[in-house]
Amino acid sequence: MPQVNVTIAGKAYRMACGEGEEPHLEQLAAYYDEKIDEMRKAFGEIGDMRLHVMAALMVADEMSEMRNRVARLETELAALQGDAGAADQRLGEVEERAAEALVAAAERIEGIARQLVPGHAG
Repeated sequence: MPQVNVTIAGKAYRMACGEGEEPHLEQLAAYYDEKIDEMRKAFGEIGDMRLHVMAALMVADEMSEMRNRVARLETELAALQGDAGAADQRLGEVEERAAEALVAAAERIEGIARQLVPGHAG
């Protein structure tokens, strides 16, 4: 199992991860380290544990907001897909009526043509 060295809040950690996940784990650690830096700048030195808890809560809040946004977007997408399905059905009905009208028009035209051509047996 691959191992990655990451630094969070000035401390190095050796982490195991799945094959090929090393860059992703490094990005996650860097993101979390940025959150700790933000907390440190905002609140000063208030203790490592408190900084970690506050940063973790900030990340959890962002994740919660993203989950809510995804849920709203999924709901909107489902509604749009439903609207598209209804529109497709209406389009099919219109196409069917148009085809029926074209067939009827063609039959009338053939009837008129038979009447106009003397001696034509239809």
